[in-house]
Amino acid sequence: MSSATPTVLVAAAPSLYRQGLLATLRDSWPASVITIIPATQQLPALLSQHAYSLVIVDSYLSDESLLTLLPRIQARRSQPMLVLSDGPCPRPYQPHPGPVAWLDRHTPLPDFIDAVAPWLDAEPAVRLCPCGPPSPFSPRELEVLHLVVADHNNLEIADRLCLSVRTVESHRRALLQKAGAKTLLGLAVLAVKRGWVGV
Repeated sequence: MSSATPTVLVAAAPSLYRQGLLATLRDSWPASVITIIPATQQLPALLSQHAYSLVIVDSYLSDESLLTLLPRIQARRSQPMLVLSDGPCPRPYQPHPGPVAWLDRHTPLPDFIDAVAPWLDAEPAVRLCPCGPPSPFSPRELEVLHLVVADHNNLEIADRLCLSVRTVESHRRALLQKAGAKTLLGLAVLAVKRGWVGV
């Protein structure tokens, strides 16, 4: 184990998902130094100036194909990178860190923590049960919660789940009440921390 402070660069758009990701990293590795950028265009310059223990890139962020951007980034300085992808990953996740690994954005929280730990060369401060805690929500509320954390608005959620906007609003109120959260941001952070949704 290294005694150096882990440093993480997170490239992700400002969103509820990013807030949950940051809360997970801060809770699991409280001593780590986390830098946040909202655009992939900044990655090559930052990586040529600084060395990070891990670079996490949310694939939702990229305005160009990550498959063409990654070689340019890696050419600046080879640093371990975890790309969070929605849907099938172009390359499967490898348990041993390599230069670039892909991980599904909806990976359960304990699996995400296990995936990140080798790069940070430190055991997480918090270890969660792989099964995750039971949620206080109905199956439909969990569907709405997943879409809320993914930053969908009421109309988009209604369209995806074939519900009325009023029904979605009702589900969102129930989610806040059952979780004991006052805001959607608080709900998203709780949902990720407690394993109700993947990171």
